[in-house]
Amino acid sequence: MNFHHLFADTGDRTVRYALTGAGGGFARTLLAQTRRLPGLVPAVLCDRDLPRLRTMLGELGHADEELVDCHDAAAVAGTVAAGRIALVADAALLTAAPWDILVEATGSPADGFTMAEQALTDGRHVAMVSKEVDSVTGLYLASLAEERGLVYTTADGDQPANLIGLVTWAELLGLDIVAIGKSTEYDLVLDPEAGTVTQLDTTVPAPELAGLLELGDDVRATLDARAAAVAALPTGATADYCEMAVVATSTGFRPDTELLHYPVARIDELADVYRLREDGGVLHRAGAVDVFSALRLPGEASFAGGVFVVVRTDDPVTWETLRQKGHVVSKDGKYAAVYLPYHLMGVETPVSLLSAVLHHRPSGGTDPRLHAVLAGRVREELPAGTKLDMGGHHHDVTGVQAVLLRGEEAPDDVAPLYLAAHATLGRAVAAGELIRVSDLADPDAGLLRAWRAGRAARPCPDTAEENVAS
Repeated sequence: MNFHHLFADTGDRTVRYALTGAGGGFARTLLAQTRRLPGLVPAVLCDRDLPRLRTMLGELGHADEELVDCHDAAAVAGTVAAGRIALVADAALLTAAPWDILVEATGSPADGFTMAEQALTDGRHVAMVSKEVDSVTGLYLASLAEERGLVYTTADGDQPANLIGLVTWAELLGLDIVAIGKSTEYDLVLDPEAGTVTQLDTTVPAPELAGLLELGDDVRATLDARAAAVAALPTGATADYCEMAVVATSTGFRPDTELLHYPVARIDELADVYRLREDGGVLHRAGAVDVFSALRLPGEASFAGGVFVVVRTDDPVTWETLRQKGHVVSKDGKYAAVYLPYHLMGVETPVSLLSAVLHHRPSGGTDPRLHAVLAGRVREELPAGTKLDMGGHHHDVTGVQAVLLRGEEAPDDVAPLYLAAHATLGRAVAAGELIRVSDLADPDAGLLRAWRAGRAARPCPDTAEENVAS
C-alpha cells in the first residue's frame, strides 16, 4: 500500500496528539516511532505514574527540559504553547491545550470512554486503541464523531484496524470473502524430536502432534485431534473475542460460533480450514470472523499475531498461477487465503493519526453497526453481591467466559462484557447464563448510556429490518 499521500502537500502542518495510558507498552511503541516523524508530535501525555512515564521518555531520548509535569490547566496550556510536552496524571487536564487527535490506550472501559467522549465533544478526533472501550461505546462514539464532523477510528498497528484495512482492500478488489480473522497472540511451536509444544514461555508434552502436521482428507478430524493434543495450553483469550467484536462492528462479518473455532492450523492450511463445511472446512456459513492458533516448527516464520482473509477463487488459471508463486490456495482450488503476518503496534499508528487529521479518513470501516456483541457467560453460579473484577494481561472478567454473539441473536438486555466488568451482581446468575444489564446492581452510568445510545442509533441491519417489518 502506498502511504505517500499522507505526507504529501502538508506544507508546515504538524499533527499534534494527546495520549492516554502513556506509560504502557503500546504507548511506548508509538512514542518511539514519533521521534522519527517531524510532522507528528506528542502534546499532552496522560498516565497515573508520572515518574515511570518520565523515565520511559528519557530512555527514548527526550531531554528533561522537554518534559513538564503539569497539575493545572494553565501549566498544560503554557507548556504546549512553548513547544514542550505536558505530562499529566489528571485526565481532566487533557483538553487544556490545543492538539488534533486523542490516542486512547488506557484499556479502562469507563475512564477511556470518558476521555474519548470529552475529546470529541471538544472538537478533537479520536484514535481508539482500547478495544475494551470500543466494544461497549464504539457505536455511540462513532455517531458522536459523525455528528460533529470528526473522525473516530481504530488505530493501525492493532489487529482490529489491520484486519479492517485488509478486508476493505479485498472488498475494493471485488474478492468474494468467506472468512476473516487473526491468529492468537503467540504461536504454537512444535519440537517433533522432544515431543513438546511451546507457547511463549510455557512448554507442555504433545507427542501426538508430530503425527498431525498434515491435514489429511478429514480436516475437521485432524483439527479435533490437534486440539486434544494441546489441551494443556489455554485457548480463547478474552482479548481475542474483544478484538473480533470490534472488527465485526466495522465489517459486518460475524462469529460462526460464539466461542469461535480456534483451529490449530499451519499458515499454508488456512484456505483449507476456513472452507464451508460442505467443502470440508469448519464454517457453517460464509461471512465469518474467527481466530486460529498458528502451528509451526522451530525456525519457521511466525504469523506474529497477523490477520487474514479467505476468499472464494474464480478463474482457476489465475489462482493456480498464484499457487505456483507460493500463495495459499486450498487443495480443491476453490478457496485462497491472503494474509499479513504482523501487527506492529504503535509503530504503525502514525498512519491512522495522519490519515484522520490531514485527510479526514478513518482506518477502515465508515459505517459501524451492531453486527456482534462481546458478552459473558457465567462459568459457575455467581451469587448476588459478586464483584466482577477485571484483570490480567487479557483483561479477563473473573468467573466469566467471554463469548461473541451475532448481533441479531443477542438478547435486548444482554450486558456487554466490559459494561459488566467492575460492576456488582444485584442477583445470582446461574452457570451458563449470559449476564444481563438487569443483573448488574451498579453499572457505570456513562458506559450504560453510551451502550444504549449506540445500539439504538446503529443496530444490526438484520435487527433493523425485522423491526421495520414488525
